Parts: sequence; C-alpha cells; structure tokens
Amino acid sequence: MPRPERVYRTPAIILKRRDFGEADRMLTIITPLHGKQDVLAKGARKITSTKMGHVELFTRVDLLINAGRDFGIVSQAEMTEAYQPLREDLTRGAYAAFAAEMLDRFIEEGEEEPRALFTLFDETLSRIAHEPNPRLAVIYYEMRLLDLAGFRPEVQECVIGHEAIEAQDQVFSFVDGGVICPQHAPVRSDGITPLPLATLKLLRHVQRSRYAQLRNLEISAGLADDADRVLLGYITSLLERRLQSVDFIRRLRQS
Repeated sequence: MPRPERVYRTPAIILKRRDFGEADRMLTIITPLHGKQDVLAKGARKITSTKMGHVELFTRVDLLINAGRDFGIVSQAEMTEAYQPLREDLTRGAYAAFAAEMLDRFIEEGEEEPRALFTLFDETLSRIAHEPNPRLAVIYYEMRLLDLAGFRPEVQECVIGHEAIEAQDQVFSFVDGGVICPQHAPVRSDGITPLPLATLKLLRHVQRSRYAQLRNLEISAGLADDADRVLLGYITSLLERRLQSVDFIRRLRQS
C-alpha cells in the first residue's frame, strides 16, 4: 500500500462514526488507496459546520485529509453519493449496517487490496439501496468479502477427503471452512451444521457467478434464511464473536 502523502484527497465511504470531544466526530472510513483508517472531522457536530451534512453513515464522500501521527484530520468533506434509501428504509439500513460491521471486523488497517474492498463495499451499498431483493446482495457480499479476506469457503469439494461433492445433502464445517461429504462427516463432531442440497447449490452459484448473473435470481425466504445460517455461522466462528447488527436484522424479520 502506498504511504499517504502529508495532505491528500480521496474518495471514502463512512463505515462508522462516534462523537469525539465537544463538537468533533471520529470517522472510520474505507478508501480505495489508503484502506481502512480513522480520521477526525473537527467541528462536524456544530450546526454551522460545513462538514455536518457530509459525514453521514454509509455515504460516499470526497475528503481532503491532513495525515497525522495517530489519525488524519478532515479539512474538507463533500458528499458524492448519499444512498438515501438506506436512511429511508429500516431494513435496507440494517443490511448496510451489517455490511459495514462485517468489513470493519474482517479488515485491518494496511490491507493489501483496499481498492477491491472499497469497490465491493460501494457496489454493495448501491445494491442494498436500490435492488428489489437486498438479501441476495448481502449473501453475494458475504461470499466476496470472505474471499478477499482470505477465508473463502470451500463448497466445491470435501475439505477432508478433497473429492468432488456429490449432488446430495452435506454438512458444513465452521472449523475447516467448507463442506464435508457424508462419508467423512463422522471425522468432525463439533463445529458442523447440516447443509441441504438446495443451500449448497445456492452458495456454489453465488461463489462462481458475477452479480449481474444473480440479480434476477428468485429464491424463497426459507432458502435465503438457510444460506444466512451457514454463512453467519462461519463468520461468527472466524471472528469468535457475533456481529451486533445480526440480532437487529432478525428482529426486523420477525416483526
């Protein structure tokens, strides 16, 4: 990753923000060249601040940053994409929060492929905001982010015997990061979950396809739930903690 200049301008997407001091905001952002970082927007909470309306969560902004020892200082901010439906629709906003939290948990500062991560997250926010089926966009995002983070789930062959997967129900091992065929399933007793054939087919289709090939795919709520169950189980196992946004999404679905 190139070392940041003393002063530089960059596109950025705001992953999270928190109050800092009496009137400032600390922002966690993802950028295409400088990766994930914390920057300080001084005076952003003041009503008269020119930054106030330009540092909203899950928006793409153009920032002028002065690099500091611990974090950068935002000297200029201009919103370039608001993704307004994420603030108007509670469910879409919850999916955006999940995508941001997952990216924040998996990606450290100094990541080697920040442009790919930035592009994936930017495209995902657009899909969540505008696509008729944002759940499919989120499943696609989970698969791609796991891949970029180095945790690509194995859904093509058995992770124990390495033989090709047959068209039948399998199990998924969170510990081994992939499918285990019925023949080798007894090898693992902990950290496994059933993987029905329909769910396996969906995960394989999502993993090998571009989003343009998937966007018109019609899947039932039950199948989407089952894909969520497997992927979120794997994500939770990797992070050794639950993502906070998941419980809120589940409450929304129940209501």
